[in-house]
Parts: sequence; structure tokens; C-alpha cells
Amino acid sequence: LDRIDNKLKSRERNQPEYLFVDRGEYLNQLKCHVVYTIPLILAFSNDQENLRNRFGCEHLLLPMVRVQEQDGSPSDAGIALLRQMVLARAFPNVEPEQRLSLITKVFDTPQTLDRLCLVSGGHVRNLLVLLRNCLKKDELPLSRNLVERVISQRRNELSRAITPDEWQLLRHVAEHKTVRGEEEYQILLKSLFVFEYCNGHGCWYDINPVLADAKELNGS
Repeated sequence: LDRIDNKLKSRERNQPEYLFVDRGEYLNQLKCHVVYTIPLILAFSNDQENLRNRFGCEHLLLPMVRVQEQDGSPSDAGIALLRQMVLARAFPNVEPEQRLSLITKVFDTPQTLDRLCLVSGGHVRNLLVLLRNCLKKDELPLSRNLVERVISQRRNELSRAITPDEWQLLRHVAEHKTVRGEEEYQILLKSLFVFEYCNGHGCWYDINPVLADAKELNGS
């Protein structure tokens, strides 16, 4: 249900609001266990309280695997999880600790794998796509130069889809680590230009690390 578009349905209400807020009581009457994935725009709309009342619970936003802290420093715990995820695909029958000694069979150095994990932003699908693109271009072990070329290619693909106004919004996110409720910011989240992270102290937003070196982001 998170795929519902945002066009107006009735009484100037868009379809997500009409379905989950105006008609939410019917969704709540199903006699079974249900998990609804709602459009992101509802999580930032003025109907948050109405939505909570309809379903009797808080909505839950699933953040990325935290690969960096709010100050931009790497998160060792998050990177370690993604590192193991990659290695488990290469060595599924090897114990986690033993896999670490086999990194150089897949990458030229452990730092190359960590670079891939970090630039994924903690988004698992992004990481797997970057890894697959690397594997398509060369044999193992994958070199740092190859990884950087794949990252640059992905950066160019994303950059072509971003408008000048969106670059301005991205610069705001990069500086302040926040997003506002406007629809424009929801487009950034939905397009995977911005990610949400959480720790024990709260949540924040940051740009997709693939875009970090984009000249448009740095005002060039």
C-alpha cells in the first residue's frame, strides 16, 4: 500500500490520506495480523495524530543500517554488519570470524570492502547493486580503483535525476541533518537521495554518501 500515488481522491484529499485516515477504520477491522506499509508522505503530514488514532499505534520508520554517526564519523558496528553480509554471500559455510581472514579473496584490501559498505549509506539494496556492478566489470579480487569507478558511475546516474532546487534542499540536509515536512523533502527520501539514521539518542538525516563528492552539492 506504500505504492499508492499522491493524486487527489475526494474533497481535496490525496489517495493516501483518503485510504489510511478517512477510511482507516475499515483497514483496522480485519480479523488477522496485518502490517501496513504506508506512503512516506503520511509520516510527515498533518494527519499523523489522526493516523495514530485510527490504528491505535505509532507508525514506525525503518532507518538505514547506521554506517556513520551524526558528526560524519564511521560507525564501526554498522560497517561490521554490512561487511559480514557481503562475506556471507561469498563464503556462506564459513563462520563469521573466519570470513574476515578471507576478505582479500574478494577485495584487494579490507579497506576496499569498508569503502563499499560506507558509501552504500547503510542501504542494503544499494550495497548489493554496487557490488553486482563491480562483479560485472572485473574478476576477483575487486580493486579499489574499480570500486571508485563504479561509485563515480552511480553518482553520475543519480546526479542527472536531481534538479537545481533539489540540490539546494540536499545542501540544507547535509548541513543541518534534518528534513522538513514539505513534499519536496519527501521526494528526496523516496528517491534515495536522503537517508534516515538513528542511535540511542535520536534520529537524523543525511545525504546518500554516493552524492557526497558531487560538484553540485559543493556549489561548484
